[in-house]
Amino acid sequence: MKQLLFGLLIMLSSQWLLAQNATDQEIINLSKEKWQWMADKNTDKLNSLFHEKSMFVHMGGSWGKKREMDVIKSGGIWYKKADIHEVTVNIIENTAILLNRIDLLAVVGGNEVTNPFMVTEVYVKENGSWKLGSLSFSKLLVRSNNNNNEKK
Repeated sequence: MKQLLFGLLIMLSSQWLLAQNATDQEIINLSKEKWQWMADKNTDKLNSLFHEKSMFVHMGGSWGKKREMDVIKSGGIWYKKADIHEVTVNIIENTAILLNRIDLLAVVGGNEVTNPFMVTEVYVKENGSWKLGSLSFSKLLVRSNNNNNEKK
């Protein structure tokens, strides 16, 4: 009887872990798609992803969804390519917090720049789908690269 209960406990724990890993992977994939949509200036996809009350924090200020969409449409910031080096996801009920350590190649005010960032993305699940609630860039002092964390 003890073996049966122990086996059942292991099976239930394994199923919970698989579900958790599947949710983590869903958020990671959604984040990757978001970076591509930003690079492509695909405002239709971004408009459905960004929550109506979403907030964006950049080096030059913070603003809501409408302004972020305007910035992307106008090319005020063109998120050309995000090289993702590390990803961490934490799920808290219907909220997912994703951290990306990236090197972002962007065009800002007509100038092409690359900056190392830790990006915090907060997603909320509403009516069965994930919406981006917050996107925040923190510039890192050390430039990341694919091999190590040495300064360039």
